[in-house]
Amino acid sequence: MRLYAGKISPIANDMVEALVANGDIEVSADLVHEVVLDVESVLREYIRAEREITDRARDQISRDGLEFNQVNKIKNKLAEDRGFGIGDRAVEYLTRQVIEALFHSRHVEEVFAEDHTLRRTMRDVLNRHLNVDDDLDQEVRKRIKNLQEGTSTWEVEYHKVMSDLRRLKGLDA
Repeated sequence: MRLYAGKISPIANDMVEALVANGDIEVSADLVHEVVLDVESVLREYIRAEREITDRARDQISRDGLEFNQVNKIKNKLAEDRGFGIGDRAVEYLTRQVIEALFHSRHVEEVFAEDHTLRRTMRDVLNRHLNVDDDLDQEVRKRIKNLQEGTSTWEVEYHKVMSDLRRLKGLDA
């Protein structure tokens, strides 16, 4: 799962819309945009923190002379030390952060739903938007099917095509 900057506004809008429509939160019509901005700030902070963890992992790899294929292992360790959710834990982490923001937002008049209900609604929205990685991966693999997976040529072409598709779809990280 990866959160792209280009998806922040649609996710935040859909999330707030779903919470209001379900009656989970009460927001005055003129303040809905402010609540969306509150949710966007949580999502933007997540991207910033994830980048920071990734940069630290890369720095540690170069400093310690480790193999680059260990970046995910180091990232997971750094994230765990900070209590930060990445990968499979990202959705749960994000929902907790958004719930916290909703309770502390001066723009939300009332939160009616219990945490588990809020989580379920937000998880559905996040999963719908964040499954874009799987779709992109399948599209990239179709485009480079003539190359043998695992070769350096395949790796280079995979990243090039993925980057091009992300840019075309407005998903630049």
